Amino acid sequence: MAELRLSGVVKRFGGVTAVDGVGLDIPSGEFFVLLGPSGAGKTTTLRLVAGLERPDAGRVSIGGRDVTALAPALRDVAFVFQQYSLYPHLSVFDNLAFPLRSPLRPSPETEVRRKVEEVARMLRIHDKLQNPATRLSGGQMQRVAIGRALVRSPALYLMDEPLSSLDAKLRNDLRLELKRIQQDLGATMLYVTHDQIEAMTLATRIGVLDAGRLVQVGTPQQIYENPGSAHVASRLGSPRINLVARGLFPQLDGPERAVTVGIRTEHLRLHRRPAASGPGMAHRGASVRRIERLSDLHLVHVGLDDSGQELIVSAPANESFEPNDAVQVELLRPLWFDAEGQRIHA
Repeated sequence: MAELRLSGVVKRFGGVTAVDGVGLDIPSGEFFVLLGPSGAGKTTTLRLVAGLERPDAGRVSIGGRDVTALAPALRDVAFVFQQYSLYPHLSVFDNLAFPLRSPLRPSPETEVRRKVEEVARMLRIHDKLQNPATRLSGGQMQRVAIGRALVRSPALYLMDEPLSSLDAKLRNDLRLELKRIQQDLGATMLYVTHDQIEAMTLATRIGVLDAGRLVQVGTPQQIYENPGSAHVASRLGSPRINLVARGLFPQLDGPERAVTVGIRTEHLRLHRRPAASGPGMAHRGASVRRIERLSDLHLVHVGLDDSGQELIVSAPANESFEPNDAVQVELLRPLWFDAEGQRIHA
């Protein structure tokens, strides 16, 4: 495996800057996730690393070697695309073996068989090796696509939302397998997604992209607990963080420049009216509008009195609330943001 370094990388398409001065160091063996919405520059960044696009400025280095001007085939990377991209006329075995039979990197047939069978067992598709690629389920096809990258043992794995086309259960199963495989191999992976659950569960570190700029890098816990901006705060957390005007909680003694309060759903408490108030406690009267009943908790949507503002509160499943109940909302741990959405530490 090898480390990856991006130094001031810029990519423009006409008048649009898709990647804007991205600098990033990914050490060998790290599972790094680029997180951002559609159009943030995630896939373009992957294509720049793979050599499928050339940067307008900046450098790309893999394993300490400047590969900015190298062709894709000479970079020793494996790319797993969002779609399976299998060869339908080939068996599962031959699809997996295809990279090992490349004229650029030919391997003896005994070595081809050994690697294919090893990867097939790792991905739990060993019993499908003789099947035509067209006679597989969606999850099995994606396993083959991932396996085709794994057989090569490249310096770097690039993955472009490989689980997004699968149903929820398959996504969860393959997510767990992919993390296990990465840890077993000690592989360096650069993975892009818009799915914050994938980012939180897979990543050693996360990089958040916004309009082509890398705005924050850190562990999932660091980014969740200490977001640098309202944009970053809204990328992680399910359901999304509540972002409200400071004036909705006038009791709060926050930084002078703060105009927005960010409130995670688990940092709110609901009380039956009337609720006892103490020094420094921030309460607002509210009424329950609707409830999402999940297995271990309820997501309670409440409307604040006289404001029209709605908040989402995570409440234990054993707390019984019903629509139209009058409640008090207590705020425990606010995050503060200025007029530009940048974090202000209290």
